Amino acid sequence: MDMMKKVPVREQEPLVRAKNFDEVCLGYNEEEAVAEASRCLNCKNPRCMQGCPVSINIPAFITEVKNRNFAAAAGIIAQSSALPAVCGRVCPQETQCEGVCVRGIKGEAVAIGKLERFVADWARENKVVAEFHPEKKGQKVAVIGAGPAGLTCAGDLAKLGYDVKIFEALHENGGVLVYGIPEFRLPKDAVVKAEVENVKKLGVEIENDCIIGKSVSIDELMDEEGFEAVFIGSGAGLPMFMNIPGETASGVFSANEFLTRNNLMKAFRDDHDTPIHCGKKVVVVGGGNVAMDAARTALRLGAEVHVVYRRSEKELPARVEEVHHAKEEGIIFDLLQNPVEILADENGWVKGCRIIKMELGEPDASGRRRPVEIPGSEYEIECDTVIMSLGTSPNPLISSTTKGLETTRKGCIVADEAVGQTSREGVFAGGDAVSGAATVILAMGAGKAAAKGIDEYLTKKRQA
Repeated sequence: MDMMKKVPVREQEPLVRAKNFDEVCLGYNEEEAVAEASRCLNCKNPRCMQGCPVSINIPAFITEVKNRNFAAAAGIIAQSSALPAVCGRVCPQETQCEGVCVRGIKGEAVAIGKLERFVADWARENKVVAEFHPEKKGQKVAVIGAGPAGLTCAGDLAKLGYDVKIFEALHENGGVLVYGIPEFRLPKDAVVKAEVENVKKLGVEIENDCIIGKSVSIDELMDEEGFEAVFIGSGAGLPMFMNIPGETASGVFSANEFLTRNNLMKAFRDDHDTPIHCGKKVVVVGGGNVAMDAARTALRLGAEVHVVYRRSEKELPARVEEVHHAKEEGIIFDLLQNPVEILADENGWVKGCRIIKMELGEPDASGRRRPVEIPGSEYEIECDTVIMSLGTSPNPLISSTTKGLETTRKGCIVADEAVGQTSREGVFAGGDAVSGAATVILAMGAGKAAAKGIDEYLTKKRQA
């Protein structure tokens, strides 16, 4: 075994997986996991832990995998993470824990994410669930949203002995895990539902179909229902558009709607009656992970798919692995290009896009080189569906119905990064509702930070 290289991970063949919604990555078996774990140097100063937003004791759990103590490894991860099987699949490890792995300096970093996935899957398949028996605090906390931030915050607070209730607007729990990320990257029944159940086993109660700001307000939760603290983890589900001519044509979707219909409402399955329009030629506008998810979903629904992105491949914000998988499956990347108009037929349906070519100019405020249009370079591309994947912002419903809650110009809730405290006493927030659209693991990190902040706040209240 070459200790400088990762143990390869088995995957479905590209041409096979491009026609199904089964999981692409098959993960490690026991022998592969033990072999990969043996590559860990067990550093005295583990930089990988510093790169983990939820501070998992990575060397400790990998040591247990190396020694085949898989249950012990699961227990170590459970101390820090409520969603290990999710994180092992969708976290951008290459820019976090694996990005700072010492083994990666002269070779390939240890496959920390794949090992976390292996441990979580082993624990689920062997019905191993970490148990916590905290002393009850006798204080109630409300959590808004059963997505990554809310589930993490709720789980951590339950481990500390608080009575926690999550209020979720949808009929399914998981937030972006169930409506945003496709089945072929994150199986819903096998993985997401099982991890939500583990949070509920900690004593967390979940009320579904409850829209905070309509069904009940934060003010009512605190003033009338006895919740001493509230965490807002409602995400960012309001899609952005380009505001170009023709954008209201039939056949133009936000990536949010397209993915929600497929993932949450199972539109891709023949035995479900949720309608979904996906034509023969699809243009996906954007270059992030959500754009890759939308493009790869459209491909599996039988379309030829073009990803149109205004910068070069180097600037693509999507994970390298997702771009690699998309290319393998046959998705076409039209880079340094941008739509300027969507063309419709006499019935109002999309029939094409007018595209302009771009070049990279001077860096903008984000440090990335600003894309600049090349005059006279416009051309038309035929298509019958356009999916806009340009990011999302928080829904203003909660902030507009809560007294004293400060927001930014973009509608994000203002909250202290370290503890999640907002401008309203006893109200905390984190995840996409604060940062705008970001990754699952960053939302989890914010939920964990807020749980710590809420514990400190309620401890002072008890002692007052």
